[in-house]
Amino acid sequence: MRRLLWLLPPVAVLVVFFGYPLALVLHQSFVADDGSVGLANWHDVLVSAEFQRALGRTALLAVAATAGCLVLGVFLALVIAFAPFPGARAVSRLVDVVLAFPSFLIALAFTFLYGSAGVLNAVLGSGSVDFLYSPWGVLLAEIAFYTPFVMRPALAAFSQLPGAQLDVAASLGASPWRVLRQVVLPDALPALASGACLTLLLCMNEFGIVLFVGAKDVITLPMLVYTKAIVTFDYPAACVVAVVNVVFSGALYALHRWVFAKGAGRAAVDAA
Repeated sequence: MRRLLWLLPPVAVLVVFFGYPLALVLHQSFVADDGSVGLANWHDVLVSAEFQRALGRTALLAVAATAGCLVLGVFLALVIAFAPFPGARAVSRLVDVVLAFPSFLIALAFTFLYGSAGVLNAVLGSGSVDFLYSPWGVLLAEIAFYTPFVMRPALAAFSQLPGAQLDVAASLGASPWRVLRQVVLPDALPALASGACLTLLLCMNEFGIVLFVGAKDVITLPMLVYTKAIVTFDYPAACVVAVVNVVFSGALYALHRWVFAKGAGRAAVDAA
C-alpha cells in the first residue's frame, strides 16, 4: 500500500500532463466540423496528396540524415578512439556539450554561413551558394546537429573493446581495414544500431531546423501539423497528422529500446 501511495503522484502527473492531451488529440481527430464523430477526417487527410508528400518527405529526410550521421559519426569516433591526437579529449567533451544545444542553433549557424546574406555569399558573390533553402540544406543541418547522437554510443562501444584483441588480430597479419570490418564494427554494432534508431526518431520529429531554415517545399509531418493548426486553423486535420506522427514515433522508440536491450544483453553475455 505504501508503494502504491508513492506511485500515485507520478502517475497522476503522467495522466494529467501527457495522457489527457494525447487522448484529447485522438478524440479531436475523429470529430468533424459539424460535430459528428467518424472517420471522415482520417479519410480526407490520409488520401490527400499533401499528407502523402509530407510523409514521404519526412521518411526520406530522416533516413538520409540517419545514414549521413552514421557514416560521419562512426568515422569521427574511430579517429578519436584509435588515432589519438592532441585535444582528442576536448573534442570528446565538446560532443557532449553539443548534445545539450537546441536544434535551431545549427540552422542559425548555417544561415550565417550559407544563407543569401551569409559569409560565403559575401565572399564569393551574391547567389554563389544557394543550397540552404532546399531539402539539401535541411539534410546537411540535421546531419551536422545529430551526428553526436551517433558518435557518443560509438565512442562508448569502442572504449569497451579489449586492446589485446586488436593486438592479436594485428599480429596475425590482419590489415587495419580487416580489423575494423571483422573485429571493431561487429562488437560495436548494437550500440551503432541503437544510436541509429534514436537518430532516426529525432530526425523524423525534427521541427526547429525545418522551420528556421524555411526551405521551400520542405513540408514534413511536424511542419504539416503546425501549418494545419496555426496557419489554416484546421484542428481536426492537424490532430490526425499528429496522431500518425505519434504512432510512428512510438514504434521507432520501441525499436530503439528493443535494440538497446539486445545490445545490453549481448554485452552481459560477453562479460560473463
